[in-house]
Amino acid sequence: MEPKPQVIIEYCTQCNWLLRSSWMAQELLFTFAEDLASVTLKPATGGIFIIRVNEQVIWERKRDGGFPDAPTLKQRVRDICFPERSLGHSDLPRTTPSESGSV
Repeated sequence: MEPKPQVIIEYCTQCNWLLRSSWMAQELLFTFAEDLASVTLKPATGGIFIIRVNEQVIWERKRDGGFPDAPTLKQRVRDICFPERSLGHSDLPRTTPSESGSV
């Protein structure tokens, strides 16, 4: 059996992003309940806001332009950990390269 995924939310304490980080952790735990091994909040400084799944960065505030909304975050976790799973009403349509204008 494959180990359950671990999520780490690294957030800036100087920026007061604890509440935002804990809300995102709650959203993930509510949606993926027993499917995740853990959701860890990791304090940092310097404007850091990075979300990792098993060490793979799935969101970086500076790279991705701000903070994810709940459906986007859940979809990124799902796409990596549980690609066949439906997220129900909050599921965002998946885009293919031709739909997004990329080749």
